[in-house]
Amino acid sequence: MAFCKYSSEFIASSKTEIDNIFINDYLPFAEPQFVVVYVYGLYLCKSSSFDNSLENFAKTLNMSQEDVIGAFEFWQEQGLVQLLSTDPVQVVFIPLKNVLNSNKLFKPDKYATFNAQAQDIFQGKRSITKHEYEEYYDFLERYHVEQEALLMIMQYCVNTKKQAVGYHYILTVAKNWAYEGITTTKAVEERLRQFEEKDPSILEIFEVLGIHRSPYIEERALLNKWLSDYGFNLDVIIHICKSYKKKSRLNFEKLDCILTKYFEMKLMSTKEIDDFENEKQSLYDLAKEVNKAIGVYYENLETVVENYILKWINMGFEKNLLVEIASYCFKNSIRTLEGMDKTCAKFYKLGLLSLSAFSQYMNQVLADDDKIKEILFSLGIERNVSTFDRTNYKIWTEEWKTKSDVLDYAISISKGKNNPIKYLSKILADYHEKGINTLDEAKANKPIEEKVSKKNNFGGRSYSKEEINALFQSIDEIDV
Repeated sequence: MAFCKYSSEFIASSKTEIDNIFINDYLPFAEPQFVVVYVYGLYLCKSSSFDNSLENFAKTLNMSQEDVIGAFEFWQEQGLVQLLSTDPVQVVFIPLKNVLNSNKLFKPDKYATFNAQAQDIFQGKRSITKHEYEEYYDFLERYHVEQEALLMIMQYCVNTKKQAVGYHYILTVAKNWAYEGITTTKAVEERLRQFEEKDPSILEIFEVLGIHRSPYIEERALLNKWLSDYGFNLDVIIHICKSYKKKSRLNFEKLDCILTKYFEMKLMSTKEIDDFENEKQSLYDLAKEVNKAIGVYYENLETVVENYILKWINMGFEKNLLVEIASYCFKNSIRTLEGMDKTCAKFYKLGLLSLSAFSQYMNQVLADDDKIKEILFSLGIERNVSTFDRTNYKIWTEEWKTKSDVLDYAISISKGKNNPIKYLSKILADYHEKGINTLDEAKANKPIEEKVSKKNNFGGRSYSKEEINALFQSIDEIDV
């Protein structure tokens, strides 16, 4: 028995580390149950307190012992483990850094046909070295790519880059495709067919950009992304090429950055893009005003426009209202664009996108606050209007639809009571439950007391700073 060992609780609360190399280079290409066996095996390596036998291992994973051994044999072929013994089964896990640095042995007969066909692709222009062959073998086994599929990729690279193409370039292309799930001959044929279908399109772009050569694989892949993944029409791409070519030299890498930016901003048509470019200067000016009002400075206004200004404009906000919101944020110690973005979300939820809508809402909020202040005064309460007061008033007037004269009467009989707000709310709840809608019904329900009714005219007035702050306080209470 071990002198010192971890408790089962300690082990359960610990961590099992998995190398990123395994996640990146092995996990995507292995059978799910093989991955389960590998990860659980790693866990058991640090869990000596548990029954670390093949029988218990298989039982825990609900697998047969033969399937468990088969999984470890697979990982042994990948060089990640070593089976020291099969009776009893003993498995040693090998550090992945050792796997990458080791010289893996490959069966000569397994790649005899591949070797001959690969060399023929170069048509005697250069010889494939032993090291290059081993790199191909390692790729085929690690990424589980069919030999014929890699040969097709090699041939395509040679055709587009000519015979001078090196194996690093070939393997880079092959790995990128493998990460996309292109590992079979059929999948490679489909990708090449897509490229061929788009040949007229890419040649049309080449003509606009003044490129006089055959398209590279990377350029074909980018065009496939723009048309298939992003969903741009060719005429939009040609239009952008013509527009930007007037400003500076344009290549596929720069064009990809431009199209990706438009895609992220959801600008997909020629009109949307042109409108954005034509309005860009006014958006930059607005970004300066907003930054100044909120008290921040960004040397690069492009990120401000793309991440915030354009977003708010697309939501429907008027430009002058955005400046007002920025000023409010500054006064209330909200000094970041992220904070202003949350405030804008609250305005948006209320449908306040213009100054006129804002003014209408402001009048309503301030009128409600004035009425609440009147109620508090009538009940002998001296304090500012709170969130609780606004919530109560909204329930009484909007949800329960209490009429003003009934509300005034309920206020009058709540005076002098212990906790008058609570007493008032109970009276109104009682009215609501009993369906009492008129003053006469309310008086018949309770002893008649002197009615206190005060009315206020809210039209044609100016608003103080305190009133404006009350408005925005009500907006701050909105969840987004």
